Amino acid sequence: MTHFGILCPGSVGHLNPMASLGRELMRRGHQVTLFGVPDVKAKVTQSGLTFFEIGAQEFPPGDLDQIYTQLGEMDGLAGFKFTLAYFQKEAEMLFRRAPIAIQSAGVEVLLIDQVTTAGGTIADFLKLPFITVCNALPINREPGVPPYFTHKLYQDTPWAKLRNQLGNNLLQYLTLPIWKTVVKQRQTWSLPPHRNREASYSQLAQIAQLPEGFDFPRQRLTPCFHYTGPLIDPSGTEPVQFDQPPFPFEQLSGKPLIYASLGTLQNRNWAVFEKIATACQDLDAQLVISLGNPKQDASQVKLPGSPLVVSYAPNQQIIQRSSLVITHAGLNTVIATLSSGVPMVAIPITNEQPGIAARIAYTGAGQVIPLAKLTVAGLRKAVTEVLNNPTYREKARAMQRSIQQSGGVVKAANIIEQVTMAQAAH
Repeated sequence: MTHFGILCPGSVGHLNPMASLGRELMRRGHQVTLFGVPDVKAKVTQSGLTFFEIGAQEFPPGDLDQIYTQLGEMDGLAGFKFTLAYFQKEAEMLFRRAPIAIQSAGVEVLLIDQVTTAGGTIADFLKLPFITVCNALPINREPGVPPYFTHKLYQDTPWAKLRNQLGNNLLQYLTLPIWKTVVKQRQTWSLPPHRNREASYSQLAQIAQLPEGFDFPRQRLTPCFHYTGPLIDPSGTEPVQFDQPPFPFEQLSGKPLIYASLGTLQNRNWAVFEKIATACQDLDAQLVISLGNPKQDASQVKLPGSPLVVSYAPNQQIIQRSSLVITHAGLNTVIATLSSGVPMVAIPITNEQPGIAARIAYTGAGQVIPLAKLTVAGLRKAVTEVLNNPTYREKARAMQRSIQQSGGVVKAANIIEQVTMAQAAH
């Protein structure tokens, strides 16, 4: 038996895949502890994982909710910068609090979210093996792949590689404060400097829940990088869930279902919800809108066309019934939609969502409308095209078949056990 420790952001989109992976390891007899701030405790405890609280001084109860509320009102570069500022504060907290907590818990191997930048340095300081888990879009860089925060499509041309390099230079600049924090801490702990930023990822295994067929072509991934597909609990339930009212299934009309969700973070842009409702109101279909916030009173939300509006929805159950999903292009929603073979119209808002949306367009599983170009007429045209053109559903079903063969959380757990045993043998 191995005692695994988990470091990841406190948002549901990162907690759920990590908790699914942790539960799979627990089913195999291992011990799993997740280290998180106070606002994460209730979510993690319900998943069955052991929870170890850290960071109460830096992130007191209620603080994370305020941060996510602010982010939910932002888009584009402002939202991206806000997220980076949060990650820097989180890294500083982890450097102060995590080592002692991890040692006292008796952790033997760390599972570290790829965007938890401090994790690899903490593992090096504690002399613990660690595995990188890409719960969001993998941020491994290479010349042929557009930066993850852009809408740009993959093109194997010299000018596209130059464009990508310029984008990566901007990314280097925007993330420099976080990187300086890591560099300074490695110096403080007398650890050797990283030769580049990719060196901060595990050299034992890097696990991505992105399906390989959904990524752009890659040529420079390390041999220890593994596409496993979605890290979803075999039971089909999400380990981390909000308290939510029952969904009114009896109000579904039987017409083709259009499901619209902006996730649990980018869910406070009311202008987008308004445009979605207006674009769909004359279609021969039923629109269901999830506000992604159980605390929001859906009965007070009035939108054109009288869509069925709920504060929160059981995502997978509604997606499976849908003919089309309108999404902000968050990875977990996109993977759930593709797992059901349903096409999409994506309206990416911030962070890595433009890069995920670009992959939707590249694979032909839907259409993309950048937020800055979102109009009612343009959205109605995209929705109508995706609904009526069977090619989009065929592409989505091809992705569904690929995901079914990817291995998922079982494959990921197998890899973790294999590299952990090999490391122990040395």
